[in-house]
Amino acid sequence: MASPTRETPPARAPRAKQRRGEGQWALGYREPLNPNERSKKDDHPLNVRARIENIYAAGGFDSIDPGDLRGRFRWYGLYTQRKPGIDGGRTATLEPEELDDEYFMLRVRVDGGVLTTEQLALIGELSQTYARDTADITDRQNVQYHWIRIEDVPTIWEKLEAAGLTTMTACGDSPRVILGSPLAGIAEDEVLDATPAIDEIKRRYLGKPEYANLPRKFKTAVSGLPDVAHEIHDVAFVGVVHPEHGPGFDVWVGGGLSTNPMIGQRLGAWVSRDEVPDVWEGVVSVFRDYGYRRLRSRARLKFLVKDWGAEKFRQVLEDEYLHRKLADGPAPEVPAVQHDHVGVHRQKDGNYYVGAAPIAGRVSGSLLIAVAKAAERAGSGRVRLTPLQKLVVLDVPEAEVAGLQAELAELGLPTEPSPWRRGVMACTGIEFCKLAIVETKVRAKELVAALEERLADIQADVADPVSVHINGCPNSCARIQTADIGLKGQIVTDDDGNQVEGFQVHLGGGLGLDAGFGRKLRGHKVTGDELISYVERVVRNYHAQRGEGERFAQWVARADEADLR
Repeated sequence: MASPTRETPPARAPRAKQRRGEGQWALGYREPLNPNERSKKDDHPLNVRARIENIYAAGGFDSIDPGDLRGRFRWYGLYTQRKPGIDGGRTATLEPEELDDEYFMLRVRVDGGVLTTEQLALIGELSQTYARDTADITDRQNVQYHWIRIEDVPTIWEKLEAAGLTTMTACGDSPRVILGSPLAGIAEDEVLDATPAIDEIKRRYLGKPEYANLPRKFKTAVSGLPDVAHEIHDVAFVGVVHPEHGPGFDVWVGGGLSTNPMIGQRLGAWVSRDEVPDVWEGVVSVFRDYGYRRLRSRARLKFLVKDWGAEKFRQVLEDEYLHRKLADGPAPEVPAVQHDHVGVHRQKDGNYYVGAAPIAGRVSGSLLIAVAKAAERAGSGRVRLTPLQKLVVLDVPEAEVAGLQAELAELGLPTEPSPWRRGVMACTGIEFCKLAIVETKVRAKELVAALEERLADIQADVADPVSVHINGCPNSCARIQTADIGLKGQIVTDDDGNQVEGFQVHLGGGLGLDAGFGRKLRGHKVTGDELISYVERVVRNYHAQRGEGERFAQWVARADEADLR
């Protein structure tokens, strides 16, 4: 008798791979998944102020707990600066305590870039007294000091806060300084003045613990003009006129640069100026609750927006946080030329604003005091810092413009700068930054001087100069991916086989009409010594080959690779 046939058991369906939790609070992942999250849970970073005032300022640098020093201090604008003499090749190999100097960078947040001449003078005086006369204007409208001693921090805070300034959440996993138009309230072509919205966000939310423990940093821009790089912010409100509701703001989310650059996405929503603070709080709360906290490399809002898409993000914002629908609205106009606020321009009240160009934001306390005095002599009491590391004096009577221009020029702040000076930006670089690999500020100064001499024969379009942004590492604090010529610092090999400072090159990035991250030539690196000749060569090729009205980014997109090397 034949044995019965054994049936083959059905094949098991492959087990679906379970996705790891991203540390999203809203989904129940409240247990910290990395040391940064553990630190914030152990003690809210805003609590560190009391220890600075009561313990560390008295005990000095050696009394500082490492968890505060390299973590919570950032919530009050404090980073240890780089110990002198450490070359860029060692940046990634040394332990934090080997890179730390006993001095600090201190960042003063200047929301909207708004300063009175009295505040500007105070910033300069504090620089002279406590920061060895250092001061840099950043591309986020902040002022950065160096050489700050922990013993002096409480006194600096006291003086800043008495003048209406602060360093609170200037750094850290928190809402950073809010960018606003330097021309808010004075520009003839402004959709509306965003200043009341910025002030209300600060009044309601700045320094509140529930908004100061985010997955990573959070960057905001609010402007009635498209002059604040809104495409690369976590949230941005851009002036636009609704056909039914009138002037208001278009809402963007999920922009950012660094090693994974992304252009923000429009939510398609229009909000009035009075609604901006509520919508801002809603977006921050979505990020706080749904943002990815497992990996620091994925903890920015842009990754959540990329995964969800704008439609789902808007739906969650409306349903779970605002509890109402937002009005649909039109997109803002795209400017043909980037606003850089340099030069002399008429305000809507008949006065003038005068914009000057320090090289890559490098100024000094003494210079800021001198600018404040010059502005006051010209009849002005208001100055602005810009998102392009420039400085603007407002409310200048027509009869005083020429005199102010002359005074600023004597101070080394031309109001009719060369296109090369006008278009350069640079981050802090290896001089002070522990993340940097190469020098930046000095290179920017040398580059500008050389191009002014070598390219004197080129009548560049001053209204739209070729921008050169120099960054000391891959983090893109100087926005290299959105520059005409973006230079990312790294160690490269020269023709003799030596490891030297150099740059990876990004070409043809931009915002506005050319919003995007440009062209990166495979394997193309430029040594520091070759940099000036390289930039000169590319700019000459552009001017020789450009068509009528053709912008640099357009030329790069069609140029032969040989002309870009």
